[in-house]
Amino acid sequence: MATRLLQTPIAARWATIRHRTGNALETRLEAERERIGLWLPVALGAGIAAWFALPGEAHWIGFILLLAGGVCAGLLVGWNSRSGRFVVTGCGAMAAGVLLIWARAAWVAAPVLAAPVVTGFSAIVERAEPLPAKGQIRILALPQGRGDLPPRVRLTLRSEQAADLTDGETIGVRARLMPPPTASLPGGYDFAQRAWFDRIGAVGTVLGEVSRAPRHGAAPPPLRARLSAHIHGQIEGSPGGIAAALVTGDRGAISEADEEAMRRSGLAHLLSISGLHVTAVVGFAMLLTLRLFALSRRLALAGYVLPLAAAAGALAGGGYTLLAGAEVPTLRSFIAASLVLAAFLMGREALTLRLVAAGALIVLVWRPESLAGPSFQLSFAAVTAIIALHESRPMRAFLARRDEPPAFRLGLGIAGLLITGLVVEIALAPIALFHFHKAGLYGALANVVAIPLTTFVIMPFEALALLFDTIGLGAPFWWVTGQALRLLLGLAHAVGDAPGAVATLPSFPPWGFALAVFGGLWILLWQTGWRRAGFVPLAIGAATLLLQPRPDLLVTGDGRHIAAALPEGGYALLRDRAGDYIRDTMAEAAGVDTPLGALAGLDHVECNRDFCRWSQGQGAARRIILASRGRDRIEGADMAAACAAADVVISDRWLPRECAGRWMTIDRNSLARTGGLALYLGETPEAVAALKAGDAHPWRLPQQLSGNDEAVPKAAPAR
Repeated sequence: MATRLLQTPIAARWATIRHRTGNALETRLEAERERIGLWLPVALGAGIAAWFALPGEAHWIGFILLLAGGVCAGLLVGWNSRSGRFVVTGCGAMAAGVLLIWARAAWVAAPVLAAPVVTGFSAIVERAEPLPAKGQIRILALPQGRGDLPPRVRLTLRSEQAADLTDGETIGVRARLMPPPTASLPGGYDFAQRAWFDRIGAVGTVLGEVSRAPRHGAAPPPLRARLSAHIHGQIEGSPGGIAAALVTGDRGAISEADEEAMRRSGLAHLLSISGLHVTAVVGFAMLLTLRLFALSRRLALAGYVLPLAAAAGALAGGGYTLLAGAEVPTLRSFIAASLVLAAFLMGREALTLRLVAAGALIVLVWRPESLAGPSFQLSFAAVTAIIALHESRPMRAFLARRDEPPAFRLGLGIAGLLITGLVVEIALAPIALFHFHKAGLYGALANVVAIPLTTFVIMPFEALALLFDTIGLGAPFWWVTGQALRLLLGLAHAVGDAPGAVATLPSFPPWGFALAVFGGLWILLWQTGWRRAGFVPLAIGAATLLLQPRPDLLVTGDGRHIAAALPEGGYALLRDRAGDYIRDTMAEAAGVDTPLGALAGLDHVECNRDFCRWSQGQGAARRIILASRGRDRIEGADMAAACAAADVVISDRWLPRECAGRWMTIDRNSLARTGGLALYLGETPEAVAALKAGDAHPWRLPQQLSGNDEAVPKAAPAR
């Protein structure tokens, strides 16, 4: 009886709390009813992201069942309530996202090469991409008559091997092929994942000469290739490469130094055909056709001018998208532009967050794997931040039209552009730091000059130059375009080389990035006061980014390259002859923006022909590191004492059983399971691996093929 009396007040109190909480939530959702639909693509994307984050089928199924439970809970709350519909729709969309990307990964499945091979084969060139700045050509090739090879491979060859190679050509090559590489370090770029969705089963380098089938009456090169070659002929070097990138998306002629300057200055988005470029083309086409059709009184009075101009803009945008290769960013921008035109014709407000949500939903259904790439995240984050900022009351009041002098209005416009650029930089910084481990800090200032220069000078004059080239009078327009492009590159170098222009961070946990993104979306998508709650996960995610320690050691997946943190800051490499790619990868993973030194030349490092030995860290966190760098065979008994005296032993070979470090032994066997490693040698040492244990995504366990023609011999174990 006493127990029943105690339970009654508790149950009543709990019912009261539930009632008040439910009413408060209903009130909040009622106030935000215009914004609830914006969360549909977010929920779909969360399901896609969960599929990438969870390791295998059991986890994916378990997550779907958990979401099914959420749907049931929402139905118990009641479909007639906004909170119930919100929970049901959100959980259902997340489950749909998991199933969508799972089905997509199964749909694109193709065989993948199991081990490196050197072999000769004939192939059809599906696509040729010249890289003049590197003196190379990259092709997608379809091997013919070789069931032991993947149906699609990516090959790289020198320009002199086949300078005029074109799409659709039949070639014979001898190449060294290898499986698509995984990330060489934790947090690095995983090409194997992208290759899976592109159905690329191997990558390789062409050896020797390329034999080519006779081309009697062959079709001319594609328009895109001819147009790029024409532009390169008018403007040389990187300026010509940028000019070609703006028209055809071909960035192969831009030098690495200039491309890095564009990244450091926050101007790299100008090199990828996306919203800015498609909008400019559509806008110019509409403006021109509006003026032309308005000359007809009949069309103007009948109200056909605007629909015809919109149709012309859509055709121009579609043609530009096809000319640029119809890559995912360009197609995404064209879809958004088409939605804007449709809203414009329907008399609706064109630029709204609902339009952005609709575009994101279309892209995620069409290419769900694009969510994992930086292009999707950067573009939609930028557009969302811009529209949310300009929909806010303070920004509207600040930019409201008043009776002011022209100079004041110009200053107000520049101030608005600066504020917009600053907000965009803040929104994009976590994404850039997560994917590239660096973010430009002065991009807002640089874009104030670069965007108008590109939109109102470079692109129009380049279009006029191409138009007047048809009658041989394009030279003056090419001169203006070239000078403007050189000014753009000069701006990029000046901003990128400025002190403190780039913020760098080492690799950090994905959950911190997810919290920052969720917090940012919560702030941007809601309108009422509870949007401020998003600052909590945003602050936690930002703290994860900013407080992440730099790794003491970085070891690439093949074990050959090791970067060690130095007491005075910076990092040094075990093999100082490492190429630029390894150096850049190491610097990004370490979160440094300074050149990497040579480990063997430091005072505290002892090296001989076969090994280097040094101490890492101070005090209780001091560890002895032993790393191999030679290729000669060494007996296990000769290594046992040195290994036993070291805390960490690292080798790119197989180590004998007699060689074991006190804390960790890293050799070819262990690296095959873990991939690249980041070691944190504090009082409680920790190792973060590039390959996660139990990861069963299809690009980790693909249907594999093994070559049968002159396979590269495997190295014998060094014992």
